[in-house]
Amino acid sequence: MSDPSHGPNTHPALHKRGDSAPIAALTAYDYPTARLLDEAGIDVLLVGDSLGMVVLGMEDTIDVTLQDMLRHTAAVARGAKRAFIIADLPAGSYDSAEQARSSAKQLIDAGAHAVKLEGGALIEDQIRAILDAKINVVGHLGMLPQHVREEGRYRKKGMTKQGAARIISDAKLLERLGVSAIVLESVKKSVAAEITETLTIPTIGIGSGDQCDGQIRVIHDIIGLFPWFKPPFAEQFNDLASLISDSTKKYIESINKSDV
Repeated sequence: MSDPSHGPNTHPALHKRGDSAPIAALTAYDYPTARLLDEAGIDVLLVGDSLGMVVLGMEDTIDVTLQDMLRHTAAVARGAKRAFIIADLPAGSYDSAEQARSSAKQLIDAGAHAVKLEGGALIEDQIRAILDAKINVVGHLGMLPQHVREEGRYRKKGMTKQGAARIISDAKLLERLGVSAIVLESVKKSVAAEITETLTIPTIGIGSGDQCDGQIRVIHDIIGLFPWFKPPFAEQFNDLASLISDSTKKYIESINKSDV
């Protein structure tokens, strides 16, 4: 398991872009993937509640449980030796400050170095409780997947002056509270750039343009392992789905031809 002794503000994985290379982050949900990504040099591994869709076959992330996250976080922690591990607090695991602190502690005990939760001012008490417990927090603003059922669909955020102002205000609040970094998901590019320029903590973008201090993607999207949905912002570098399908067909043919 990677060494969690570094604090969030000193860990080399979380930094402002400046003259340094952007932060490279990917999701991981299991031991072999985490180990491969870690050995390839990834800076940050996110055990995302996106596992609900790409691993467990759910429609969205909302029914992912804390027990799901604990099991997958432990698997990733066993595979990673150097990457900074962030684990999502799933929906329903931080409805109160006390619950948020308890859930976060469990994820840290499972091997995460930081926890991530969705929202700004509305969850200020929860964020404070986790930070007061000396647990590193990564924020998440913009499109909030855990609220998709309320909104009816996934929407680009920051498209109006009011919407942009709300995200910017929440980002400044999260920085004041002491979070280590902020994930900006599906935020208008110019708004994400303004937040990145304003904050002293790093931003990590997904579908929010290239001006953030880093980028994060779902591993299944970049390796072509989930062919049924391809986000428009995620470049696919390989087609593992076809390789798996072809290998399976060849295996079936070999069995049919075998005398054993």
